[in-house]
Amino acid sequence: MTPPGDPPVALTIAGSDSGAGAGIQADLKSMAALGVYATTAITAVTAQNTVAVTDVHVLPIAAVESQITAVLADFEVTATKTGMLATAAIVEAVARRAEAGDLPRLVVDPVMVASTGAVLLDGDGIDAYRHALVPHALVTTPNLFEAALLCGTDPAAVGTIDDMEDLARSIHGLGAAAVLVKGGHLPGARPDGALAPPPRMADVFYDGSEMTVLGTDHVPTANTHGTGCSLSAAIAAHLARGLKLDEAVREAQRFVHRALADAAGWRLGGGHGPLDHFGWTTR
Repeated sequence: MTPPGDPPVALTIAGSDSGAGAGIQADLKSMAALGVYATTAITAVTAQNTVAVTDVHVLPIAAVESQITAVLADFEVTATKTGMLATAAIVEAVARRAEAGDLPRLVVDPVMVASTGAVLLDGDGIDAYRHALVPHALVTTPNLFEAALLCGTDPAAVGTIDDMEDLARSIHGLGAAAVLVKGGHLPGARPDGALAPPPRMADVFYDGSEMTVLGTDHVPTANTHGTGCSLSAAIAAHLARGLKLDEAVREAQRFVHRALADAAGWRLGGGHGPLDHFGWTTR
C-alpha cells in the first residue's frame, strides 16, 4: 500500500520528444501538474521540434520490457498509459503485460502519425493495436485519423459527429471498455451538427452503454503540439488519483483546454508550439 501522504504513481510507456512538447515529456508534465508521480518506459527516441520529426531511433524490445519490469518491481503503479509504441512488436509486448494484469487502469493512446505528418508506427502496428492491445484498454483515445485506421475506414470519409459515434462503437467492439474519439481534427464539426468555423470542439465518449458528446470552447491557437499525449496522460493521472473513468475524462479535457488557452500567446519554435501544462501564464 502507498503510505498516506505519498503521491499516487502512474506509468507512461511512450517515445521521447526532444522538443519536449509531446511524448514522454508531455506525459511527465501533465502528470506532475496533476499531483501524480510519473514513472516511464521509453520506447523510442525521436529528434523533433515544433516543425518536424527528423529522426526516430526505436529501442530494442528487451530494453522496453526491462524498464517496465524495473518500475513495476519497485512502485505501486495505479494507472498506466501508452503513447508512441513505434512497432507492432512493442505493441504486442505491452499487450502481453496488460494481459498478465501488470498495467492497471490502462489508457491506450494509439499514436500513429505526428501532427507534422511523420509516421510513428510501422506497417503491422495497426493490426497489433486492434487485436492485441486495444482489447485490454480501460479507455482508448484515438484522434479521428487513428480511429478511422483502427476501423479500416478512409479518414477523409469522417466528417460528422455521427461518423465519430460510429467509429467509437466499432472500436468498442474491438474490446476496449471505453472509447474517446477526439474531434480536434474535424473541420467545422459541432455538437449541434452545423458546419461552420466551430465555436466549440467535440469529442465523443462511449462506454458501451452511453454515448456522450463532450464539447469545449475552441481555442484559436497554433500551439497544439502534444495535445493528445497530454489528454491521455491527464486521464491516467486522474485515474491514478481515484477518479471514475467518466470523471477522469472530463477533468482531463478541462486540463488540456486550460493548457491550450494559457499557451495561446506563446511563440516557442516556428511550428506548432507546446502547451502551458503548469499554468505559468496565469499565475
